[in-house]
Amino acid sequence: MSFLFLGPEDRAATMRAVFAREAPDVPFFEADDGVVPADIRYLATWTPPADLAATYPDLALIFSTGAGVDQFDLAALPPAMRLVRLVEPALTGGMVDYVLGAVLSLHRDFFAYQRAQRDEVWQPGPMVAAADRRVSILGIGALGGAVIDALRPFGFQLAAWSRSPRDLAGVTHFAGERALDDMLARTDILVCLLPLTAETDGLLDARRLRAMPRGAMLVNAARGRHVVEADLIAALDEGHVSQAILDVAAIEPLPPGHPYWRHPNILLTPHIASVTDHAAAARAMIANIRRHGSDEPLVGLVERSAGY
Repeated sequence: MSFLFLGPEDRAATMRAVFAREAPDVPFFEADDGVVPADIRYLATWTPPADLAATYPDLALIFSTGAGVDQFDLAALPPAMRLVRLVEPALTGGMVDYVLGAVLSLHRDFFAYQRAQRDEVWQPGPMVAAADRRVSILGIGALGGAVIDALRPFGFQLAAWSRSPRDLAGVTHFAGERALDDMLARTDILVCLLPLTAETDGLLDARRLRAMPRGAMLVNAARGRHVVEADLIAALDEGHVSQAILDVAAIEPLPPGHPYWRHPNILLTPHIASVTDHAAAARAMIANIRRHGSDEPLVGLVERSAGY
């Protein structure tokens, strides 16, 4: 039951060391190791190779080295080949830290104070109590649920949206496409943590951005293509969206001259909200390999019909 990692050498070295210590019974290979493709039972990669099924005929599990799987063509994978996204505490913790910092920065209006500092203006702005601030989360999977848990103690009015109904303590939940506008209408800070699928690509377009109250704010730590970028720029220029913290863009790295670079009401970070710890990733993959061998449920198994 050999394991193949396709990725940078430094990450491979980290993962190889973990496998050697904690799963010596699972042979670890890289692409340059002269591996026999027919011997590969488990494969980890961010960018899937072409002709996956034909090249690795005995492949049972494919591990994404990140939380997302939108880079995979699910329709091209044979039914018996299962895809697993990365779910592990360090990855989740990074996202929680990022979103919590972003929401609190917007809530306390650090954008305005940064402008005041630049203009040498010492002037307190209006204060909004957390109990009066409406924070809404798009997507309540492993990451969204952890973010909600971190935000709950602050006393915000929390809401969440997903495809299907959920019961979340202290959270107003909206389910299904028709309910999305209802949630947006009562949102001051919107946090996007959705997986990227055909249904969520371009979800935040001009109409939905304007479904939020004037002055609403956006945090996108999911995928750049969730947002129609020209529509967001227009909404910011008009003041309908007052400010945005963005960790992602439709094209990465962001090309020179893109409007995001210099927009005064955008804080941009280079896709660093949650970064894979490859030692922790190796342990999560080993745990799933053990589950697979024992015919137990896999953590992070992708539901193909949903796309994530």
